[in-house]
Parts: sequence; structure tokens; C-alpha cells
Amino acid sequence: MSDHQLPASDALVSARNVAKSYGSFMALADVSFDIMPGITGLLGANGAGKTTMMGMIIGLHAIDSGSLNVLGHDPWHSGTTVRERLGYAPEHHTLPPDLRAADFVRHVAELHGLPSAEATTRASDALWLVGLGEERFRPMGTMSTGQRQRVKLAQAIAHDPQLVLLDEPTDGLDPMQRDAMLDLISQIASEYGINIILSSHLLEEVERICDGVVIVGDGVTVASGSLAELRGTSSSGVSMEIDGSVDDAEQIAAGLCELGLQATATGRRIVVEGNDDTVFDLARDACAARGLGIIRLNRHRLSLEDVFIERMT
Repeated sequence: MSDHQLPASDALVSARNVAKSYGSFMALADVSFDIMPGITGLLGANGAGKTTMMGMIIGLHAIDSGSLNVLGHDPWHSGTTVRERLGYAPEHHTLPPDLRAADFVRHVAELHGLPSAEATTRASDALWLVGLGEERFRPMGTMSTGQRQRVKLAQAIAHDPQLVLLDEPTDGLDPMQRDAMLDLISQIASEYGINIILSSHLLEEVERICDGVVIVGDGVTVASGSLAELRGTSSSGVSMEIDGSVDDAEQIAAGLCELGLQATATGRRIVVEGNDDTVFDLARDACAARGLGIIRLNRHRLSLEDVFIERMT
């Protein structure tokens, strides 16, 4: 693949068998994925190699082997070209404490090639967008963690990039702040057409706003693709809520297991795994045999947590 050739899939980022080590430490052993337009979650436990992967995407680290294509370029050999079209918000909260937020965002915009006057305007616009318009002239050392996270988001989008990388953007936030940040990220992606890679170790964050996901574990790709694709290729089944007791649910689940199915009961809810439509009939008949009504019976929609557990075990 040439430096200026996009993958056939029109992926924004395409990795093939990427490996990276630091001395004897293997950060990534074999990572392959395609990141498509929209919001993509880069998911993995702390230490799984997510930050290393982001560093290679923006051209700060050379890969040891494999291939990596970002917006049609090799980011290591064409780093300046790639970084002009990228925005990046690192995980750490260390920002120059005496520098005003507006000056910081303007400076980063200038580093991305914007003239001074335009960078000043873009910095102000970006800070208003993230909810810091009235705070834009405050020194960043006086700001809360939540405000600094928003400053980092503002500097990542001020130059109108094609792709933004956000490394743990909700780190240090309380639940209400986290929800607000995720809503803001989703708004920026949908209203301004900015593609986003969101690194996180929290399944619920990725599932809430992402269109696709790359799951990394033990230095390799565990799974990648759209959320719909991942759920579709994983086992599904039936979710059933019965009009009976918790004991009834447990006995029905046990009876279904005796028929060779995998069934679990949680309270009065029973999940029976399997893609065969006969699972519906078997679940219904098991309730009828005990004279119990069914409050709700439908397909069990796999969560990202279900997919993650299935692929990691």
C-alpha cells in the first residue's frame, strides 16, 4: 500500500499485524483493525496498549513490524501531514498552570498551521462550544479536573481536524460530569462531522456513544468492527420474564439446561442462549409445563459486555 493510498474499505485508520515493544516489554504483539467514519471506541484494560496505539497513529512512535495507514499516510514517515488533520487530547491532566485556556488553545491551533488571527477566533469558538466560554481567560491551574478535560477537548477540535483522538476523556470525572462529557463528544461528532477515536477502559462509555469498537487485550486484537456486527457474530438467545417466583425461574432455567441449553436465571428473568428459533418454543413450553405465565419474551440483545466476556474467555 502506497503512502497516499487509502485502504479499499475507506478506513480512516488501518492497522495490519502491528507490533511494538520497548526493550523487553512487548506493548503490542499483533494488532489489526480498520477504523471507519464515526465514533470508534478503543477498548481495553489499563495497560492493554491503547495509549501506545494512539501514539503510533499520530506518528510519535514508529511501529516495529506490520503496517499502519492513517488518513492515507504512513504516520511515522508523513507525521507532519497526518498531524495537520488530527486532533489529540492526552490522558494526563498536566497543563501549564499559569497559562490562560484561550491562549493555550490558540497556541495549539497555531501549531496545526492556522494563522494567528484565525487561531484566536477558533480557540474562542471551541471553548464556547465545550462550555468554557466565560471561563476562557482563566489560568488553567485554577480550573477543576472537569474543566481541564474540556480544555483538552477544545484544543483537539479548534483547527477543525478530520479525526480526533481522545485518550480517557472522562478520567477523573464524577458520574454527572462523565455523562455531560460523553453527550458533548457525541454532539461534536454528529453536528460537526468530526470522526473520533475514544480510548476507554469502561465498556458502558463505549457502548453508549460509539458506532464501532476495537478491543485490545494482551497486546492483540480481541475483536473489532461495528457494534452491530460484533453483536451479530456473537451468540444470542431469548430473554424471558416470568409471572412467578425467583425459585420458579431457577427451576425453569435448570430444566432448560437439562435439555442441553445454556440458561441462567436472575430474579424472575431467564436468559437462554442460542440462535435457533426453537429456543423460543422450548422456553415457552417450559413455563407452560409449570403453569406459569410469561410477562415478556423477546430476543436477548447482547451488550458490549457480553461480547467482551465471550471474546476474552
